[in-house]
Amino acid sequence: MSGTVTAVSSNGEYSFTKPNRDSVTLLAGLGVEGDIHAGVTVKHRSRVAHDPTQPNLRQVHLIHEELFAEVGAEGFTVTPGDLGENITTRGIDLLGLPVGTLLHIGDEAVLEVTGLRNPCRQIDAFQGGLLKQVVGRDAAGNLVRKTGIMSVVREGGVVRPGDTVKAVLPDGPRRPLEKV
Repeated sequence: MSGTVTAVSSNGEYSFTKPNRDSVTLLAGLGVEGDIHAGVTVKHRSRVAHDPTQPNLRQVHLIHEELFAEVGAEGFTVTPGDLGENITTRGIDLLGLPVGTLLHIGDEAVLEVTGLRNPCRQIDAFQGGLLKQVVGRDAAGNLVRKTGIMSVVREGGVVRPGDTVKAVLPDGPRRPLEKV
């Protein structure tokens, strides 16, 4: 299973959106160099308030570009970095990956998938009504979160638009993604 990086984004300040960059550098065990969410322990404000000693399972946020077309069909305009992701991809089913999947990106970087991003109210502050488009229910009534996946950096490296993303599934029983 593989895809392509279409954009990379980072921000050294707290803000919902992240500006696009020519490249980002992933640092093993930390996240995106210079990004406000990089670190060994949690950096997201709500998680810091709850327990600042928790491990940071949300070092790098990836989102699939196909979501932008889906919400675009409903009248919303979303582009790479708008939802706070660090890496935007195309052609790989991020939401279908199990926990522990290794994502080899470009020549060096390796991310380990930790779970789903939990969509928050800030999505509606960005564009009113968008939250309902990115959270839904499947045929069985289960909650579906569409706003991408979270990961930790296992091996650092530079990531650029155009880089290949190759998923290596974990051995043994596979655990479905849950919010982290």
